[in-house]
Amino acid sequence: MPVNTQQRTHISLASPFIIEMWIIIFLVEFVKGSLLVALLPVYMENVLGLSVTVVGLAFALQYLGDNLFRSPSGWIMERIGYRWTMTGALLMIAVAVVLIIYAKDAVSLSLACLILGIGTSPLWPCVMTGVTELAGSTKSGSSGAAMGAVEMASLAGTGIGPITVNFLMDHGHQSYRAVFFVLLAFAAAVVAVALLLPARISHGVHAATHGIQAPDAARPKLSPLASLRRTLRQVKQSLKVSRLLYPALFLQAFAIGLMTPVVTLFTRTELHLSPTQFNLLLIAGGGITVLALIPAGKLVDRIGTGAFLNTGFLLAAISLATFAHVRRLPFVFVVVALVGISYAFILPAWNAFIAKQVPKGERGTVWGIFLTLQGSGMVAGPIVSGKLWDSVGHGVPFVASASVMVLLFVLHLAIVHRTKRKAGHSH
Repeated sequence: MPVNTQQRTHISLASPFIIEMWIIIFLVEFVKGSLLVALLPVYMENVLGLSVTVVGLAFALQYLGDNLFRSPSGWIMERIGYRWTMTGALLMIAVAVVLIIYAKDAVSLSLACLILGIGTSPLWPCVMTGVTELAGSTKSGSSGAAMGAVEMASLAGTGIGPITVNFLMDHGHQSYRAVFFVLLAFAAAVVAVALLLPARISHGVHAATHGIQAPDAARPKLSPLASLRRTLRQVKQSLKVSRLLYPALFLQAFAIGLMTPVVTLFTRTELHLSPTQFNLLLIAGGGITVLALIPAGKLVDRIGTGAFLNTGFLLAAISLATFAHVRRLPFVFVVVALVGISYAFILPAWNAFIAKQVPKGERGTVWGIFLTLQGSGMVAGPIVSGKLWDSVGHGVPFVASASVMVLLFVLHLAIVHRTKRKAGHSH
């Protein structure tokens, strides 16, 4: 059953599709965060006796599977719909958890991590495509609040998962296998929710012109290769975006990737925080981001993405550069809270801004391409960050991230200016 596409002012956050995807994102990030942050590093090293190099390789394979298969999964989703794309992929997450439970060596663990990555790959292409299509069915065409809601689900799952696992491990549940089976139950639950997803959100122009066949379609079926070639032609013809958007996509994730591997090290070596103080710091930053995402998203829908992105990029640049130099604990908390607020501004506005660049044709494929580009920044960021930490200075990765935010501010202004100029010429 397609979702009702009757014109509304804004996307309803109570829409069945939004609720189902919110639950799926939360549960997937809960399982993935639990495995990658809390369980696997310790389990692989302490229980299986694998080297840290092997742990790193396994994690790299997980990310590789996720990033490389985003574009293909978006293309597949255009052909078979949301329900079966997500159900098939999420079954792979359950398979990966089962493999982890019974794995005894580096090869089987690495294979499990690769399958886990492939299983998570359709998540963001599907949710971004769905939210974009729902936005297209509203009068405003804006998706800020919905984007904020799904980002909140992602951050909440990623944070709550490891905390829950650590709580279970610290309170007598010392069996890794028991905790793995708890995660397997969550993986099974997320498959059940995926079966509730609609096959399509809308028919009409999108379905008729971009290869989604109705059951009684009287056109000849194309081979997969011919269908792929046609898709690439359609994407090339319909994707009319500024070339500056591509480096901006990379840099948005690159800025986060620069910080990710060194935040914990920085708080220990430079700020000398205890584990409890570090947890409070995470709550100050991450908690504020999560709580502010939906209100920020609703304001994005009302006043547009420009003001939020410009403010967010500049606030992030100032607060990140300050974080690299501040040492007094009260000021550290203030700066981290400002970083959290800046990301609450950036995340829903950025996704809504990108959604407006996605053409109506082949939305799933285009979102897959965009998210693959963006994800590549998360590969390069930690590599550059480690080099800067070792060879230049411990605060330098944060200054570099701040510099990237300034560059994003400039690129965003240039993209908006070029878009307005093209719109003016077209009239």
